[in-house]
Amino acid sequence: MTSTPLSPSRRTLLAGVASGAALAAVGAPVAAHASRDGGAGTLPPPDTRALRAAIDDLKHPAASGAQLRVSGSAGRWYGTSGVSDPATGRPIGLNDKVRAGSVTKAFVATVVLQLADEGRLRLESPVRHYLPKLLPESFGAITVAQLLNHTSGLPDHIGLPEMKTTEQVLRHRFDRWTPPQVVATVTRGPLKFTPGTKQEYRGINYVLAALVIEQVVGRLYGTEIRHRLLRPLRLGHTSFPSADGNDRRIHGPHVHACLEAADGSLVDVTEFDMSRSHADGEIISSTGDMHRFMAALFSGALLPERQLQKMFTLPPKHVKMLDGSPARYSTGLQTATVGGVTWWGKTGQQEGYASGMFATRDQRRQLVWSFSPTQTGADPSAMSQRIVAAASGVPGS
Repeated sequence: MTSTPLSPSRRTLLAGVASGAALAAVGAPVAAHASRDGGAGTLPPPDTRALRAAIDDLKHPAASGAQLRVSGSAGRWYGTSGVSDPATGRPIGLNDKVRAGSVTKAFVATVVLQLADEGRLRLESPVRHYLPKLLPESFGAITVAQLLNHTSGLPDHIGLPEMKTTEQVLRHRFDRWTPPQVVATVTRGPLKFTPGTKQEYRGINYVLAALVIEQVVGRLYGTEIRHRLLRPLRLGHTSFPSADGNDRRIHGPHVHACLEAADGSLVDVTEFDMSRSHADGEIISSTGDMHRFMAALFSGALLPERQLQKMFTLPPKHVKMLDGSPARYSTGLQTATVGGVTWWGKTGQQEGYASGMFATRDQRRQLVWSFSPTQTGADPSAMSQRIVAAASGVPGS
């Protein structure tokens, strides 16, 4: 385990549990203006003891390693615990790559908003305007904006193999899916609710959003993200497997995903065909790259204010989650308030990986973490809860 100070960002102006709700479990969301996320002196320097304790507990949940990057004007800290590869004992490196899961969605939403600002697509337009043959006419009311904030009402998947056990993961990790095949698994029944009236976090929304990008720009969504975000921000540790021929491997230094089999042994499942997740959660990145992207996004370097504000705006108050709780997803991001501090960002999970990138709106505090759960199907949110509680100054965290 290590602790090292973070070096300043190169540019000051830069920029789930499987469902992406891991952070949301730590506190009920509230309006940003009601929190203490922007007041002077409201955030103390990082509590290194609490942060260290948060990532050193590799039993709740069981994990092979963890890393945490804390930055912002209120102070900086970086720490690791455990190893990047249980087979060799190699320690976690500062720029080790991970599969960051639903963090993908923040990148997709940013590009959609850029295209909207350029007048190349309209958020209020029906998805069928761009993808007329992919969705049935009965889904015609769904707009692009409703994909991005998870208010589309799309039905549940029918026909996607389950991967709730390590054995199921091993059986299906190299399955190859095309985006239209994934979409077809949600078009066999009626909408779950009238679009725009409720919120349900669904990865399929972003598979469709990426297909809209591809229809508008005429090339793969991952290639467009590389052009618009990765290259300008110099995110050299970030990639999208589908843009590289659905590459199953992670190239360069990386954290390994190891899952516990029925006999108690750890099985390395780092190599994975991510075509099933596609724009839902296929991104490969590092904590440093996620921090740089988030800093650029929150600072307004990637979007004008009229578009950026959509990422910090929840649906109207009458729009609730299916369980009746307040909506917690905006366009591309999610929000939670812990200890009076409101956080905005995105969680992500892929078999053997769990990540998160969050910040206060004023960026006084920024968090990026990644850890490696070893139990398939287990809820990984305990680690995320400890990290955010410690970073929020919650007593006893």
